[in-house]
Amino acid sequence: MAELTHIDATGAAQMVDVGAKADSAREAVATGRITLAPSTLAAIAEGTAAKGNVLATARIAGIMAAKRTSELIPLCHPLMLDKIAVDFTTDNAGITATAIARLTGKTGVEMEALTAVSVALLTIYDMVKAMERDSCISDIRLVAKSGGKSGAWTAGA
Repeated sequence: MAELTHIDATGAAQMVDVGAKADSAREAVATGRITLAPSTLAAIAEGTAAKGNVLATARIAGIMAAKRTSELIPLCHPLMLDKIAVDFTTDNAGITATAIARLTGKTGVEMEALTAVSVALLTIYDMVKAMERDSCISDIRLVAKSGGKSGAWTAGA
């Protein structure tokens, strides 16, 4: 069984000591989806949602959330991100959010990418809930990472 890095010898939670690790270029990509009705998607595309520009607001929310991941997830290191980008792809059944987090540092950025996607999708829900309360947020996952000791990884590869 693998050693639990966030638990010390006494069983207490601990932040992993990354001080001795070498800096490396690291990147993580995460995605997630919100399923929406055609009328809700049309309002988003046409800019007629009552709360304003849904995707622009969701993009900013995702970026802001990634920058604050260590305040939200216990034991995450505060990171100086080099880049965080949140983009959206719309189809006839919903919107897929994709976040890319990048830095040069001692620890990975998977949690930052996942947090960005999660908050971006929650923001979309918040902005359209008056039109559609039963939308479904799903499939939030890491799809790729690179850098660090473990190197590159891609989902399904």
